Amino acid sequence: MKKLVFALIILSSIIFFSTVFIVDMTEQVVILQFGKPVKTIKEPGLNFKLPIPIQNAIVFDNRLLEYDVPPEEILSKDKKSLIVDNYVRWKIIDPLLFLQTVQAIPTAITRLDDIVYSELRRELGTHNMSDIITENREIIMEQVTSNSKVATSPYGIEVVDVRIKRVDLPKENEKSIYARMEAERKRQANKFRSEGEEEAQKIRATTEKDKTIILANAYKESQQIRGEGEAIALEIYAKAFGADPDFYEFVRTLETYKKIIDEKTTLVLPSDSDLFKLIGNQ
Repeated sequence: MKKLVFALIILSSIIFFSTVFIVDMTEQVVILQFGKPVKTIKEPGLNFKLPIPIQNAIVFDNRLLEYDVPPEEILSKDKKSLIVDNYVRWKIIDPLLFLQTVQAIPTAITRLDDIVYSELRRELGTHNMSDIITENREIIMEQVTSNSKVATSPYGIEVVDVRIKRVDLPKENEKSIYARMEAERKRQANKFRSEGEEEAQKIRATTEKDKTIILANAYKESQQIRGEGEAIALEIYAKAFGADPDFYEFVRTLETYKKIIDEKTTLVLPSDSDLFKLIGNQ
C-alpha cells in the first residue's frame, strides 16, 4: 500500500512539473499540441500546459542577437573590388512565424546571411568607393538595414542594425589603387604649386611695378629739387658777381688754382697770363 501511494506521489509530481513551466524575461515560448501550435507566450512568468506528449513548449530567445558575417568581396559602382566585413544585430519578433518558416536559429542565420549579403551587395553597387569609405557610409548602411528588415519580416525576424566593421582592398589590387591615389595626390600637389608660383609671380610683378613707379617719382622729385637749388645758386652767384666782379674773378681764379696745381704739377704759362701774374706775386 505504501509503495502504491509513493508511486502515485511520484507520478503526480512528474505530471505536475511537466505541466508547469516558467518563462524567463529573455525567452518567448510557442506551445505545440500534437505538433501544431496552439499558443504563443511572450510575457515572463509562471505558465501551465498539458503534459507531454500532448503539449510541449518550444523556447526561443527574446534578446537582441548578433551575427558576425564573414568578409565578402563586393563590387562598387566605380568597379572597385572591396572586401567588406560586416555584422548584423537581429531579434525574433514573431516566434510562431519563426518556427513555421526557419524553425531554428542556425537555419535563420543562413537565411539572414543570404538576405543581408544580397542587400549589401545591391546597395553598395550603386555607390562609388569614396562614398563607402567616408561619412556617407552611415546613410548607405541605414538603407541596407531598412531593406533587410523588410526582406526578413516574413520569417518572424527583425533586422535591427547592419554595420560595416572594415572595408579592405583585395591584395592584388592594393598596389595599383595606392599608386593611383599617390599619382592623384601628386597631381593635386603640382597644381597647388603651379597656382602658388603664378600668384607669386603676380605679386613680384606688382611689387616691381610699384618699385619702378616709386623710384621714378623719387628721381623726378630729386631733379626738381636739384633744379630749384641750382637756380637759387645761380641767382646768388649772379648777385655776387654783379656786386663785385673783381672779387668774383679772384675767387674763381683761386678755385682753378686749387684744382690744377699740386706738388707734382708743372705749369707752363705765358707771362701775360692772369694766373702767371697771380702766382708771380706770391
